[in-house]
Amino acid sequence: MAFSMIHICFRVRDLEASETFYREAFGFEVSRRRDFPDAKFTLLYMKAPGSPFELELTYNYGRSEPYVIGDGYSHFAVSTDSIEDAHRRHEDGELHPEPIKSIGGGTKLYFLTDPDGYRVEVVQA
Repeated sequence: MAFSMIHICFRVRDLEASETFYREAFGFEVSRRRDFPDAKFTLLYMKAPGSPFELELTYNYGRSEPYVIGDGYSHFAVSTDSIEDAHRRHEDGELHPEPIKSIGGGTKLYFLTDPDGYRVEVVQA
């Protein structure tokens, strides 16, 4: 029996701000949207072009308080072919990336934080 990763879900307070962040920061595109007005929520799925893995943004109508991410969540990661260009793009877009750092064997990475506080690691491919 084989399993494949298909999506990760983040609950968001401002669906438009989150969609804009992931589109501008990483070039993610909306792959599908499902509205459930009777149940008072919307699911917006985004993914990188050519990738089957989706980011599910769940918007619950009327939520005003921030979600508690907790101390168990750390991050999800995306890769790029040019860490310096990506970092510059995120700086220019006023997305406030953390500084680039190198870890073991020279792997370069940095983090961004989305509008709801979820961290995204950007790693040199």
